[in-house]
Amino acid sequence: MDGKDSPMRTGASARIAVVTDSAAGFPPAWRETGGAAEAVRVVALPVLVGNDILTGEHDDVTAPLMLALAAGSDVRTSRPSPGQFDRAYGHLAEQGYDGVVSVHLSGLLSGTVEAARMAAARAALPVEVIDTRTAGMAQGRAALAALDAARGGADLQSAAAAAAMTARDSSLYFYVPSLEQLRRGGRITAAAGWLGTLLSVRVILHVRSGALVPLERMRSAERGLQRLEELVVADAGARAGQVHLTVHHFGNEDEALSLAERLGAATDATSVSCAPCPAVLAAHAGLGVVAVTISGVRSRAE
Repeated sequence: MDGKDSPMRTGASARIAVVTDSAAGFPPAWRETGGAAEAVRVVALPVLVGNDILTGEHDDVTAPLMLALAAGSDVRTSRPSPGQFDRAYGHLAEQGYDGVVSVHLSGLLSGTVEAARMAAARAALPVEVIDTRTAGMAQGRAALAALDAARGGADLQSAAAAAAMTARDSSLYFYVPSLEQLRRGGRITAAAGWLGTLLSVRVILHVRSGALVPLERMRSAERGLQRLEELVVADAGARAGQVHLTVHHFGNEDEALSLAERLGAATDATSVSCAPCPAVLAAHAGLGVVAVTISGVRSRAE
């Protein structure tokens, strides 16, 4: 456990807060009053467009980022400072919370979880930091699992375990229509031998053990989206109980809505939602990316 050792209420009497970062990619309506993720504290991950630093959620970042990507402008990302987590954890301590579950973007994709750990080590209340080893709503569902557990009376360690288990049982697939933005950001270096110099190919990527790895490549957008759908249907079918899908999009909402409708018909998913691709991911994947997260207990070993 990170954070200071201090007396705290236990069991149903404990007040446990949940913090995540904006890579969680919650649907905007879920962050509004009464929404499923309203009670989750979200630390914004910076996106740098030229000399401008964008740190908001959704519309505050999406519109200028789309324009920058379309124009081929310099777009970069940066981890949040430990000070942002200091403020988040400090505010929760002041509100009387007994502990925090802090659920974050894969440490192999960002330094965010390390910044959270630095702040947790000096926080005024116990903080359990979870490296989800994933992103998007696979990460978001892990944060919601911690929140549900805390609301159900779980202690800090049990709420953290719920987040870790949900993240472990998730999948995240990306369809990327162009490798150009990934190349600019240095995110395809490890896959360069597999991809060669064919920057015009469409690629299916997968988050595996916390890293972004290539699965398949194809020449047409139609085949790329079809193959993404096939992979998701097969993955969702290998799970028991409740299965939740989220389709992320950036600059192609209609395409994502159509895919979500097809996935709803082709799977027994409990829910299928759509949400903008988190800006920190879209900054590297580029316009036209479609990503799908799958959350639910796997029914067989893979």
